[in-house]
Amino acid sequence: MDIKDKVAIVTGASSGIGLATAKLLSVKGAKLTLVARSKDKLEALAKELPNSIVVPADLSKVEDVKRMIQQAYEHFGIIDILVNNAGQGYDAPIEKIDVDTFRCIFELDFLGPVVAMQQVIPIMRKQGGGAIMNVSSGLALMYLPGMSIYASLKRALSHISLTAREELKADKIAVSVVYPYITITDFEKNTVKMSERNWESNEDEEGDEGGSAPFKPDTAEYVAQKIVEGIESGEAEVFVHDWMKRP
Repeated sequence: MDIKDKVAIVTGASSGIGLATAKLLSVKGAKLTLVARSKDKLEALAKELPNSIVVPADLSKVEDVKRMIQQAYEHFGIIDILVNNAGQGYDAPIEKIDVDTFRCIFELDFLGPVVAMQQVIPIMRKQGGGAIMNVSSGLALMYLPGMSIYASLKRALSHISLTAREELKADKIAVSVVYPYITITDFEKNTVKMSERNWESNEDEEGDEGGSAPFKPDTAEYVAQKIVEGIESGEAEVFVHDWMKRP
């Protein structure tokens, strides 16, 4: 897809990967709907990016997701690109998983993107095509203790993305999924750990400062470049590093 003059929705656009993706799409000539809970941050960003609008939304709430898509469509009259990026982590061993916290993470990390897809598919079909990029995680390819909830939801998001890709081929809607590696953002700071229930941020996807990771963490700008390349190429799966590819 040629991004110039296309209309794109980016969720979690106020920081990290979402922010970097929105900026890069703008540089390439896209018109943007910027979505997150942080209205002030989005409004400051919109002043930097021409042809952009702000839609504050809690993406764990189905009605907010539906309203977000509707506002974008009413404003631009078309939706060419959807980047489902917003999300939050949850670290806990399986026997200590809090069910209510699990439900909140499920609604944000999985149900929100699915509802957003459901809302844009009829629009894209009617206009003759589009691109949906869902941000998964490298954790979806691994089995790490304490990270079962986040990893399994990202694995589920990958599976539903690739299934939707098959379903929507005839409609010329390219559904893709990207697997970020550890990325330098505030993601880890906002991750819920054990019994914490801090819902101050559902802005931004995959992130960490690196810790003892075997490879150097990526910048949000690097991941954004991979996301945009994936939108342009329409490929099914985007691995931000070749060594992440499954055998």
